[in-house]
Amino acid sequence: MSLGPLESSSNISSTFLLSGIPGLEHMHIWISIPLCFIYLVSILGNCTILFIIKTEPSLHEPMYLFLSMLAVTDLGLSLCTLPTVLGIFWIGARDIGHDACFAQLFFIHCLSFLESSVLLSMAFDRFVAICCPLHYASILTNTVIGRIGLVSLGRSVALIFPLPFMLKRFSYCGSALLSHSYCLHQEVMKLACADIKANSIYGMFVIVSTVGVDSLLILFSYALILRTVLSIASRAERFKALNTCVSHICAVLLFYTPMIGLSIIHRFGNKAPHLVQVIMGFVYLLAPPLMNPIVYSVKTKQIRDRVAHAFCC
Repeated sequence: MSLGPLESSSNISSTFLLSGIPGLEHMHIWISIPLCFIYLVSILGNCTILFIIKTEPSLHEPMYLFLSMLAVTDLGLSLCTLPTVLGIFWIGARDIGHDACFAQLFFIHCLSFLESSVLLSMAFDRFVAICCPLHYASILTNTVIGRIGLVSLGRSVALIFPLPFMLKRFSYCGSALLSHSYCLHQEVMKLACADIKANSIYGMFVIVSTVGVDSLLILFSYALILRTVLSIASRAERFKALNTCVSHICAVLLFYTPMIGLSIIHRFGNKAPHLVQVIMGFVYLLAPPLMNPIVYSVKTKQIRDRVAHAFCC
């Protein structure tokens, strides 16, 4: 694809400029306090989930192994954005080099799509547990779970790997101002002094082939689960079966709702207020790592009991 003519060599930017919260720059140091708390709770919460699952033999089951994958992914997402977000709100460090930006967006997108795959795997786990309970242990063996994890990771890396190279060949001009405190492909490509049609098409392909396919398969899984549950005669057994899915449904909503909303805003909502984009961006990357450990600790008895035991002893 042709890069097209540069507008002016003097306007070429060697760095990008990250944004905090527009209009509240004087409050950034105070806003950093709740942000630090969110990051601290996210990191400690996911590390606690991983520690409990690793040290409790009774939790070495498919459901909890998938949960440990989710915790690792959430931990990675928190650590990816922490340096730039806190750098802006603590010391006003807004500049980020191109290579650092491309590396950050690679890990953010890769981990985001990996989380989508993990949520799909967890939906499959609930489907097998409810619809084929007698074959649960034989279908979801440790080997199968390991392969699912490797395929999910491989898909995410393979799809996201071209993005930094597709962006690196561009020159960037103008203000080079990004809307968020971290780098995203859909934002960075718009700053290029060139035709970005290939990037836009490939980005849409990645979204559809990951989030689009995964979300449809999750809906299909729950349609089958609901059909099976409604065929159960006992009302108590129906409630018990559905109750095992509540944590996963919450995780799905926490992940997909802000992600789809942010994608729509970036691609079609050019007239949306900047503040809406910023807040949606924070919700997209901060809410799942923060809330998933809390949701699973509250709704999963085995984890809740282990957490209570660990803090009471």
